[in-house]
Amino acid sequence: MRGLFELVTAGGETGGHGARATGEPAVSGVGGYRSSRVLSGEQSNTSIIVDTDGGDGAATVIVKVFRALHPGDNPDVVLQTAIAGAGSDRVPRSIGAVRGTWNDGATGHLAFAQEFLPGTQDAWRVATAAVDAGEDFTERARLLGEATAEVHEVLARSLETAAPDDERRAALLTSMRSRLAAATEVVDGLADRADAIDAVFTAAAEESWPRLQRVHGDYHLGQVLLVPDRGWVLLDFEGEPLRPMDERSQPDLALRDVAGMLRSFDYAAGASRAGNPGVEHAAATEEWARAARAAFLEGYETRIGHPLAEQGRLLAALELDKALYEAVYEARNRPDWLPIPAAAIDRLVGGAA
Repeated sequence: MRGLFELVTAGGETGGHGARATGEPAVSGVGGYRSSRVLSGEQSNTSIIVDTDGGDGAATVIVKVFRALHPGDNPDVVLQTAIAGAGSDRVPRSIGAVRGTWNDGATGHLAFAQEFLPGTQDAWRVATAAVDAGEDFTERARLLGEATAEVHEVLARSLETAAPDDERRAALLTSMRSRLAAATEVVDGLADRADAIDAVFTAAAEESWPRLQRVHGDYHLGQVLLVPDRGWVLLDFEGEPLRPMDERSQPDLALRDVAGMLRSFDYAAGASRAGNPGVEHAAATEEWARAARAAFLEGYETRIGHPLAEQGRLLAALELDKALYEAVYEARNRPDWLPIPAAAIDRLVGGAA
């Protein structure tokens, strides 16, 4: 671990058995290695906490080692480094990365090191504690909306954008319809609503679209930390780890992240209902989710300076697409939670009718 940390922070090259690894420091003045410990609970990555002897950088660093390797630049490295490099504190400070070359010349990121933020809670725990206790979450949701829009603005300035041409619109519509077809095979009763769902997607494709840009790609409450004296900090810009790297590295709709967070508020309320059954509590959680969603959108709109209603059908379609993905997952793995995305599908299709 000492060798890996020195590669990340000081640069250099090492290798063997047909592979090479090159360190890519992002900052200077990081303290030297003192000790380390491995975190548990992750699936596609291994995260290691490194305590340093101080220096000018972060005293504690988290090194994420990518176990599922893909050729190409990892979005987690590219996006967070770009955001931090632009002076934003909405992501942890980037320390450095390790790039590998293997097999017949394939190259990609092997590891990424960032500032570690101890004493924090992710937004999922903060939100579910609030809904369980019946506490208002609207101010925190509004600030989360502002933070999300701030990160989107930085990404649009710092990295490539693309016009939403006919080819990209068609590709999105094809993707949505493919997910719908898969969902009708798994979720009982969904086939009867397939035409109405498809109509939502068709309406979105005909609406005016914003420019495409780099986005988080897998955005939900578990990807955000509440940091004392700093506010919301976004994490894990890797996108969906099982998707090909080239797909995850393409410009997309920023509204996809917005839709993902809206769905996450519904899930926080749904988790509370599952753990605390009762008609009165169910009504309270539904109102909590509605208020949190509205406050998040208000904060996002305040930051970008225009109402999201201008792309209302597009946002509804993206949220519906996400709900279909959730419905398939729940039908296969957690049938008791299937009512959460099912209710969203009913709302989004009914609202478009």
